[in-house]
Amino acid sequence: MNLFTLSWKNIWHKPFNALLSLSLLALGVGLIALLLLLNRQIQAQFERNLAGIDLVIGAKGSPLQLILSSMYHIDAPTGNISIEEARPFLNPRHPLIETAIPLSLGDSHRGYRIVGTTPGFLELYALQVAEGRLWEKPMEVVAGRAVAEALGLKVGSRFRSSHGFVEDENLVHEDAQAFEVVGILEPSGSVADQLLLCDAQSVWLVHDHEEEATAAEEEHAHGPDEQHHGHEAEPNARPDQPSGRMALLAHPEQDITALLIRFKGRSYQALNMQRAINENTNMQAATPAIEINRLYNILGGWLDALQILAYVIIGVSALSVFVSLYSSLRERRYELAIMRVGGATPRTLFLLIVMEGLLLAVLGWLLGIALSHLAMEVIAGRMEADYRYSFSGLVFLPQEWWLLGAALGIGLLAAVIPAIRASQTDISETLAEG
Repeated sequence: MNLFTLSWKNIWHKPFNALLSLSLLALGVGLIALLLLLNRQIQAQFERNLAGIDLVIGAKGSPLQLILSSMYHIDAPTGNISIEEARPFLNPRHPLIETAIPLSLGDSHRGYRIVGTTPGFLELYALQVAEGRLWEKPMEVVAGRAVAEALGLKVGSRFRSSHGFVEDENLVHEDAQAFEVVGILEPSGSVADQLLLCDAQSVWLVHDHEEEATAAEEEHAHGPDEQHHGHEAEPNARPDQPSGRMALLAHPEQDITALLIRFKGRSYQALNMQRAINENTNMQAATPAIEINRLYNILGGWLDALQILAYVIIGVSALSVFVSLYSSLRERRYELAIMRVGGATPRTLFLLIVMEGLLLAVLGWLLGIALSHLAMEVIAGRMEADYRYSFSGLVFLPQEWWLLGAALGIGLLAAVIPAIRASQTDISETLAEG
């Protein structure tokens, strides 16, 4: 019987002790691996969706909320701003602004957000239309790849939007015109995969129709003497308007939710724009990089606390392995003495105990890695359902091999002292004791 087989049998001679040691080590390794997976994928999502945006302008409120709702689409908007207020920043001749992408938010389809914007949004994220074409008039929509796959949307599909960002049949705009899918985007790995894109006028039309329907109901309730006439045409019959910044400027009375800004350069005036907006207007400006770093700092405290807990668990697991191996020596002294009589050297006994510690470490690492990826898959499902972001438990990191090295080090450290004691077994004394 070789050392590996003998070590394996010795480990499972006391299954309760072995399972306790394995569970503790697996829990510690799994928790660290899960934190690594979460941190890497969250960071990748945040960095991928920065898209070179220097400033976000929107309604006053929480700057972090403004960034999360306008760039990452995982929070409610802080409110709306009028196009008249945003007019200076929509000016194509602005000396400091290279790109200004308007966003109109507030509606969704089966939980996926509808974003009223301009074709410049596609350039911002380097998006390409894989099927169909870009929207050309109101109520035409281009679907992100993830949305199309999840909802089974194809070119020509029609749907009605819902108020808000939750999936609720009671919030569907039943009286408004349906959207028509005219294009589907290539997968980009960005937040655009989760969005339904159209022009801002489409969002206005849906809500204008709803407001007029409400007004009509009120007029009917007040009687013919109090009815107001003057709506000679349905709002959906408005002439088509060209997409782009200039089309928005033709409707100063309308609202948008936010502006995504790219500067022409890093001049003093550009860097001072955020403070000027916050101090001198009714709008709010926020810098994505600053707010995301602030979010990292908030999350970092929790992640650090969990990481410390994982290290404590691993330390306890090392102690458990040590106690298990050391306590088993008393019962195995006679067995070890017989091995010595049979020709085993002190070095062989030393290696036998060390191998038991290393086997426990490898098993604990394998179990921990399996648990971490299983937990990541569960979390990914929740993140997909709640935030429409794609995470995966099938991503493997190089750091996980470092965890194997750390686990082997713990197993070796826990086994060294019991291994030395085993190698020093006194044959005659042990056999005499029987």
